[in-house]
Amino acid sequence: MRFVSFSTPSGDSFGLVRDNDVIDLASRLDVPSLKALIAADRLGEAAQFADAPADHSLDTIEFLPVIPDPTHLWCLAINYEDHIEEIKAVGIQREKPKKPALFARYPDTMMGHNAPILKPTVSNDVDWEVELAVIIGKGGRHISEADAMLHVAGYSIFNDVSIRDWQFHTRQIIPGKNFRSSGGLGPWMVTADEIPDPHNLRVQARVNGTTYQDSNTSYQIHRIPAFISYVSDILDLKPGDVLATGTPSGVGFSRKPPIFMKAGDVCECEVEGIGILSNPVVDE
Repeated sequence: MRFVSFSTPSGDSFGLVRDNDVIDLASRLDVPSLKALIAADRLGEAAQFADAPADHSLDTIEFLPVIPDPTHLWCLAINYEDHIEEIKAVGIQREKPKKPALFARYPDTMMGHNAPILKPTVSNDVDWEVELAVIIGKGGRHISEADAMLHVAGYSIFNDVSIRDWQFHTRQIIPGKNFRSSGGLGPWMVTADEIPDPHNLRVQARVNGTTYQDSNTSYQIHRIPAFISYVSDILDLKPGDVLATGTPSGVGFSRKPPIFMKAGDVCECEVEGIGILSNPVVDE
């Protein structure tokens, strides 16, 4: 099943995606959000409405981040060896991480499918990063790697848009990863049962139709069970938490000359089995 969070003139809601339309679940299940449905362990109840009359078409809703308000938004840096090598090629020394290289994002940096990436007034170095996103279903602390996949509700697509000059002001990369409207999440969540092997999915990023990233999640250094287990040792994972699993090579800043996004561009991030997350770029 595919679940979407969205807004209409009557308010915010969430629903079940079917072909080109949406079945509103908030009113049918008396649950305010997808995050709340996940927390109540009630995703399976949506199946009974698979043949219900559509409430909206996809082209009339405003897509929200599929989980608009995760308690935690954990991201992996340098989780593909080819990405490490392209960083080294431009003079930034990075070693293959023995443990997951973490950074955090704030939920209010995110935007949904079709929403604009804001090119900030203080930078011209706006870069793309396609990533597979994991949506946590069952929370917990000190989760073992053996049990970790039982804690996954589903998967989505994350565009970890990076403001490169701010990312490299110091060794601490968080500033360049937390600008307003710089983290695309969507367009929807595909439930875990429909993605039998999340470690064998093609991932691509395109800008204005040109493909810059084209890889596979099989090349991840730290896989999803290790990621889940590691962060659960730090803080209790919560239902609806988002874990972004890192990006492969092909980003803009490592090219010669570098390529950055500007107002008028359109960035598309595609993950096999999930779909396409598309965001235009506009000036702040």
